[in-house]
Amino acid sequence: MTTLILIAKETIPGRVKTRLHPPLSLEQAAILAAASIADTLGAIAPLPATRRVLLFDGANPPEGSEAYEVVPQVSGDLDERLAAIFDECDGPTILIGMDTPQVTATDLAPAFSDWPSDVDAFFGPASDGGFWALGMAEPRGDLIRGIPMSRSDTGRLQLQRLADAGLAVGMLPELRDVDTIFDALAVAAQAPSSTFASTLSGFDALSLADAP
Repeated sequence: MTTLILIAKETIPGRVKTRLHPPLSLEQAAILAAASIADTLGAIAPLPATRRVLLFDGANPPEGSEAYEVVPQVSGDLDERLAAIFDECDGPTILIGMDTPQVTATDLAPAFSDWPSDVDAFFGPASDGGFWALGMAEPRGDLIRGIPMSRSDTGRLQLQRLADAGLAVGMLPELRDVDTIFDALAVAAQAPSSTFASTLSGFDALSLADAP
């Protein structure tokens, strides 16, 4: 059975989704980030995880995460924070982020119930060259630590690290992270019934289609 980790940040204006400003205000960007977390929590709720961890940066965990064990993120760059939580886990473990509100339980289903015996790791590529999901049958932080994050080659380098360690990698669907307003509009169109989409459409005072 599988441990499920969601890494998230408290949705404080000026601390989350700042690349959406402009055209969104910092307050609107934070509200949209909260909607993204809400959709993610709802999507992964049906998964039969044996342990649920919220790897959290903040003081007030989001509504809907009450069933999660809240673990504070360690200091350091993102690779250090991811490595630290993988080092704390035993058995099959998969981590996802808060920036893909269009995710579905089906996207993650291969890593749950019975982890395939011929798969050592799962990898969910992001369209910007990063990744939205990373799982290992035997969690090892050293397979993440030192990977440069938030770059167009992050995903390639992470996959290479797994391959160099001799791990057989199962691929999950490619998803689009929400970083820019164009990402937000595309993801909202992909998941039109989501809280994320309705929240974005509620900012009707802005001409989002003409965003720079």
